[in-house]
Amino acid sequence: MKKFVFVMIVVLLVASLVGCAPANQSPETEKVVYLINGALGDQSFYDSGQMGMEKIKSEYGIEIRTIETNFDAGQYEPALQAAVNYADVIFVISYGFEDQLMAFADKYPDKIFVNLDTVVQNEKKTITSVDFIEEESAYLAGVVAGLTTLETSLPGVNPGKLIGAVGGDVDPVISAFVFAYTNGAKSIDPEIQVETKYLGSWDDTAKGKQAALQLFDMGADVVFQIAAAAGIGVLQAAGERGLYAIGVDTNQNDIVPGNVVASDIKDVGKAIYEVFKTIKEGTYQPGAVLQYGLASGGVDIDMTAQVQVLPQAIQDQVLAVRQQIIDGTLKVEIYTGE
Repeated sequence: MKKFVFVMIVVLLVASLVGCAPANQSPETEKVVYLINGALGDQSFYDSGQMGMEKIKSEYGIEIRTIETNFDAGQYEPALQAAVNYADVIFVISYGFEDQLMAFADKYPDKIFVNLDTVVQNEKKTITSVDFIEEESAYLAGVVAGLTTLETSLPGVNPGKLIGAVGGDVDPVISAFVFAYTNGAKSIDPEIQVETKYLGSWDDTAKGKQAALQLFDMGADVVFQIAAAAGIGVLQAAGERGLYAIGVDTNQNDIVPGNVVASDIKDVGKAIYEVFKTIKEGTYQPGAVLQYGLASGGVDIDMTAQVQVLPQAIQDQVLAVRQQIIDGTLKVEIYTGE
């Protein structure tokens, strides 16, 4: 009888301790934040991410909130605080604000932070990063530009071998774009020269247009815009001069019909959707680095357009190179910062 009473006391004590223990709660997934260092309306990078947010809202019936900091350093930390106060799942673009992101991720280890387009690793290893292999699609953009500048049957193309690029600013991602773009063009003809201009702005359309006009005046036939909203000015300049541009991040071929020969796609929305799906399914891995390249559909080249400029022979050649990269028979060199 004494043994029975003792066992019952032990059972009750264990039960009471279990009842007092904090529950191991799963993160709340009904509210999701998209925190960006810039602003929507660029018709490229940021808007691509917003499309992914709208897709998870539609498919999963969740609440979403987009916080735009408009490249204002003073807004970023309050924006992070607002994000963690509102939701447990935060997709973030942290260019220029990596230190703030790491500090918040360490302070709130139970929050899910997914950093888009760069690799950021905090001390507690909780930030998951989506790393796009932009070199693969930019290489194809270079192939398009190289073939276009040699196709003198196209209206406006001169006999010279000069192409251009306009970057929003000097940073590792833009440098990777330019590096691979140059390699792609030179794979067509080593004599092709690439001139690059940097704006120091991601949203000044007038600056983008002016830079592109300068490149066209130098003799460039094709200019690759890698400048977010400012790059819309590059497309406008191509239309004004009757020459050619290459868009970025989303299909921009119809923004200035007949003058945008292709777009280098970086599908931020696809990454947001796929990562959120793993969170819902319970397979999400905090601290992982997820690579999105050509084979996974994270990046691509898109030549579809209402007004098709490129001859079919050029399109076929580009698609053949694209397939070689997917198959692994062509290895695109990755930018190392050297």
